[in-house]
Amino acid sequence: MFELVAATEPGPFLERTIELGTYLGLRRKGVLVAMAGERMHLDGWTEISAVCTLPAFRGQRFASRLVNDLIARIRARDERPFLHVMTSNTQAIALYHALGFTARRTATITVLAHTDSG
Repeated sequence: MFELVAATEPGPFLERTIELGTYLGLRRKGVLVAMAGERMHLDGWTEISAVCTLPAFRGQRFASRLVNDLIARIRARDERPFLHVMTSNTQAIALYHALGFTARRTATITVLAHTDSG
């Protein structure tokens, strides 16, 4: 999973991220080529996260299949799926619109990390 994340940079994905929810993947010849999962859980809402596909395997609807599967799982729990995407990622935005997502808000995000030095 970490190799796929490093190759595709879908956003924050740390060592224990997979403990936050269901993660699904597709393999070809033993190599993980696409994945998507759940991360943040709020009252009645679940975030779909880490949607990514290796560049050589894009255009085969892998992300659509994975996201649709997650949507079905989330809805089966009577929750609503949501996600976020960089405004520069027009391919992902087009995919998410095709899957029924609509833009709700544009936000500026600042990522801060605590350092050991104090």
